[in-house]
Amino acid sequence: MDDGRVVAIQIGRAPRSEVVVGSRCHLGLPVVTTVPPILRDGTPFPTTHWLTCPLAVTRISRIEADGGVKEAADLIASDPNIAERWAAAMVRYRKARDAMLPADWTGPVPTGGIAGSQGGVKCLHAQYGDTAAGNENPVGEIVAERIEPLGCVVPCVVEGEDGPMPNPHWVEPV
Repeated sequence: MDDGRVVAIQIGRAPRSEVVVGSRCHLGLPVVTTVPPILRDGTPFPTTHWLTCPLAVTRISRIEADGGVKEAADLIASDPNIAERWAAAMVRYRKARDAMLPADWTGPVPTGGIAGSQGGVKCLHAQYGDTAAGNENPVGEIVAERIEPLGCVVPCVVEGEDGPMPNPHWVEPV
């Protein structure tokens, strides 16, 4: 299946950049895409690891709705080891994203760390996306502990007559 079309179905809209899969689920579908710091239309974009897996998005949205961003911020404020590891992840993320900027780019650029954060936890989806892409990130690791295994029994997207389509048999695994 074409990854770009699969991602469009997963996120419910056309991707705003070329689709480069950063990680896949056990069923072979994208979980995270690697997004360039400058989108097709020239817009600066701070989130390098975009979460596309509908199950992960749903589960993380529940955590955020239950105060998960504040919990993560409180943990960073109260645990020096987590704070140090998270600060290192923010620096690593920013440097890796900045290294992807086109050499001849003279327009505006994204700023901040993970999800454009200027110091606080901004988005658990982006934190998990960073971890799912294979990076060390203590907040993303904590989120992973709460949502994994993703363990879908059937894929969220299947091949249809006209190409990829949402799987009508997909349900959230328990």
